[in-house]
Amino acid sequence: MTELFSALAEEKSAPKLASPLADRIRPQTLAEVVGQTHLIGPEGTLRRQIESDQIPSLILWGPPGSGKTTLARLIAHYTQASFQSLSAVLAGIKELKEIIEIAHKQLKFQNKRTILFVDEIHRWNKAQQDALLPHLEDGTITLIGATTENPSFEIIAPLLSRTKTYVLEPLTEADLIILLQRTLDDKKHGLGMLQLTIEPNALSFIAQSSDGDGRRALNTLEIASTLANSDSKSITLKIVEEALQKKTLRYDKSGEEHYNLISAFIKSMRGSDPDAAIYYLARMLEAGEDPLFLARRMVIFASEDVGNADPQAIQVAMSVMQAFDFVGMPEGWIPLAQGATYLASAPKSNASYRAYQKAKADVEQEGALPTPKHIRNAPTKLMKELNYGKGYQYPHEFTGNYVKEEYLPEKLQGKKYYEPTDNGYEKRIKEHLANLKNR
Repeated sequence: MTELFSALAEEKSAPKLASPLADRIRPQTLAEVVGQTHLIGPEGTLRRQIESDQIPSLILWGPPGSGKTTLARLIAHYTQASFQSLSAVLAGIKELKEIIEIAHKQLKFQNKRTILFVDEIHRWNKAQQDALLPHLEDGTITLIGATTENPSFEIIAPLLSRTKTYVLEPLTEADLIILLQRTLDDKKHGLGMLQLTIEPNALSFIAQSSDGDGRRALNTLEIASTLANSDSKSITLKIVEEALQKKTLRYDKSGEEHYNLISAFIKSMRGSDPDAAIYYLARMLEAGEDPLFLARRMVIFASEDVGNADPQAIQVAMSVMQAFDFVGMPEGWIPLAQGATYLASAPKSNASYRAYQKAKADVEQEGALPTPKHIRNAPTKLMKELNYGKGYQYPHEFTGNYVKEEYLPEKLQGKKYYEPTDNGYEKRIKEHLANLKNR
């Protein structure tokens, strides 16, 4: 069924206290919005469009609890257009036609535009999305679609080409702390009438456990407020843990425990212990560590500690990082777990890492030694006259695509930097290089 709601400016009374806290505490001005400063900060494009009443058809793409519906309601507050709303989960073409009919009449008889907000627009199929196109074309409606899914995959191309996509980011921990504290202080819409206090570590734990979702943070605070001791009127860490049904883990992302756990994680993979590696991965993820930090460490590890013993390891690690970036949380732990167990189980070699360190030491000690003339580039006549490139032997013209040649600077000839191990694929590399040398 079509859901109509009037602009906030016309509301006569505050939301009922029986309604969810996240709904009661919704910002009623742009200044009250927490986060999304790239869009609605003083220089934000969307802010300027809202304040000038020049709203184009647009798609708001962002994770749950990032403020998509809030922004839509604020547009209703600021715009001079009629504002109507549909949920793509509950409504279809029939409800859309009803709104279009109303919008036609308002435009014809009142010269008033209509803004249509479609929540979870990605739930509509191609035919339903197609039904919007002619009405965007003739200016009957201005569309605001909200989606948690990538519009490139979920919104049809003709609709995307007629809309502007704005990306909303997850709220930061600092944003969430501001939101939570404001809610505790707000006596009209929030919890201020309860006169509650909250321990700083409890406040931080709610923010860290909410994964950038403002609605989730407020729901947790609401539950915690009902559990708070009526005498002390204090929300403690224990109460928040009870509200979340989740224990906090001792972990400071900038403190000693951070370094202890990441060290244990890397050393467990280096020691070929997938059980310990997966344990420390879980410890850090459950405590709130940045998953992409862990993915980057695995990419480094794949080259530093696995190296050419398993050349595929770097590809696996990169794929894990890309998979997490694509999937995100809460399912992102799955590719991370695969990567950690693969790298821990892989044969190990740091030969390429050690080779670079030895070469670097010679670079620092010897300085910029001259490159042998026979392997220099000779793009000009003068360079050829100076014997640049003279005598170079092109390996592909020889049997096995190999010819004995000197490539290092004269002072370093005979030096060995890369010393392959007998581990994994690197054993084959070692044997291949030995065969070439013995020709």
